[in-house]
Parts: sequence; structure tokens; C-alpha cells
Amino acid sequence: MRQEHKTFQAIEVGDGGDGRWAAYARGLWQEMEGLLTEEGRTPEGADRVRALFRAHMPELVPVLDRLAGQLDRPEAEAFLTHAALRPFTQSCTQIGQNGTLLRNYDLRPDQCEGTIVSSCFLRPVIGMQDMLWGLLDGMNDAGLAVSLTWGGRSVYGRGFAILILVRYLLETCDTVDEAVGRLRSLPVAVPQNLTLVDPTKAMTVFVGPDISPTVAPDACAANHQHLPVTDEQERAMRTQERLRAIRAAGADVAAMLKPPLYRSVDEQGSRTLYTARYQPIEGRVTYYWP
Repeated sequence: MRQEHKTFQAIEVGDGGDGRWAAYARGLWQEMEGLLTEEGRTPEGADRVRALFRAHMPELVPVLDRLAGQLDRPEAEAFLTHAALRPFTQSCTQIGQNGTLLRNYDLRPDQCEGTIVSSCFLRPVIGMQDMLWGLLDGMNDAGLAVSLTWGGRSVYGRGFAILILVRYLLETCDTVDEAVGRLRSLPVAVPQNLTLVDPTKAMTVFVGPDISPTVAPDACAANHQHLPVTDEQERAMRTQERLRAIRAAGADVAAMLKPPLYRSVDEQGSRTLYTARYQPIEGRVTYYWP
């Protein structure tokens, strides 16, 4: 099998106003701008997504303005709203248990930004960044940690990419209960599962453009929600098998680094790219590779 290499990096960007974030983001802009929808490239579409952002995430508007100004590209503001991005899917497994959030992130290596970012846009947040300031998973200074998986359903609607919602929850919420309350008023474009952990609680919530936020039976998730999984989907993603495995293993790093939770390359080139263990009580995140 042909070997592929993926380099991860860790950076600090402060409040995004001193040029460090912009220097990093400009280097990715050429490949990122192609992910903006055709609607987002029109003046009317850009106005719509800016209005949506202001209506639902007003606390982050000054940050959006600061970052878009630093990036200084015509379509930067529309892109950074994450409300006009082409939908994407990823295969992940995650669990919240005993004050720990543990997750595997699965994707093609060339589609993962691979950057751990420490920021202080509104407050200290650390996490695995994607789409320039969205987060695949992360934790804030209050001890709230959040990670995402794709919900496994091919539905699309008007709303935000889940990456910016993870960022927003971590920038504005202190606890799981507060974050779940915020989710109820945030439109999301694609079905996703969020696992949230704070020092005293863990919960998984199903969200999507066609459903209200729904609390899962337990604080773990793979790539399906409350609807039946087709045989074809199970063969391709083994989502039910992975969910059974993580329920049996609990928040065990060793189990995450072995099949079926650790996934070698599939037909689409996707594989497990990293394992992250967030410990909110200690304010610590550790990344693992086999």
C-alpha cells in the first residue's frame, strides 16, 4: 500500500488582529476559496450570509470583521461566515465519559487542514481548526469541550457549517447545558452529531436542517442519528459497529488506536487521521497517533 504522510502543526493566533492568523490563512486561501458556493459569490448571497451571521452569532461579528479585514480578500467575509460553504462529510467516532471527551477524526489526509490552534478571539480556546477558523473539536477556558461527527444523512438546508457552530459554542458558553440551549436557535446546513463535555456532564446531540436538536441516548456518536442505517451505509462506514465498539470500550485511548475504531484507508482514501483526548478539569488536550 502506498504510504501517505500528513504533517500537523500547532500555532497561536491571539485575537486574530496582529497578523499571525492572517499570515497562516493567506497561505490556504487559494484552496479554500473554491469551497464557497456560487450563491456566496454574488452580492445578494454575501449580504444574506452576513445578515444570517449577525442575527445568530452577534458576539462573533467583531471577530468576523477583524479576520476578514486581516485576510483582505473580496470574498473573505462571506467565506468566514461559514453559511455559504459546499457541504462536506467526514467519518468520526467520539465519546464523552468521566470528564473526558475522546474522539477519532477520519478523512482523506489532503482534505484535513491539520492545524491545532490556540486563540483568544473572545476567550481562550484551543482546538483542531478547519476552514480557517472553524473547529472540528476544541475546548475553552471554562472547561467546555465539543467535537463533531457527520450525522450520516444526505440532507442540506440553509444554515451554518457545523465547524463555525463549534467555534461559537466554545467562544460563548461555559457549560454543556448552556451550549445545548444555544444550539436550539442555530440553523445548521448538514446533519451532524455533537458530543459536549464539561467537568460534570457529558451529552451527545443530533442536529440537522430538518430536525430540532435531539439528545442522543448516551454521550457517544459515530455517523448516524436516530434513523435506521442502510446496509450499504454500514458496509461503507461501519458506523453501527463503531458505535457498539466505543460504547463497550468507554473513553479508552488504546481502543481508539485499534480497529474497528481506528480505520485504515477506505475506497475513498479516508482513514483515521488523529485521536484527541480532551480533559476539561485539567484544561488539557492530548493528540495520539499509533
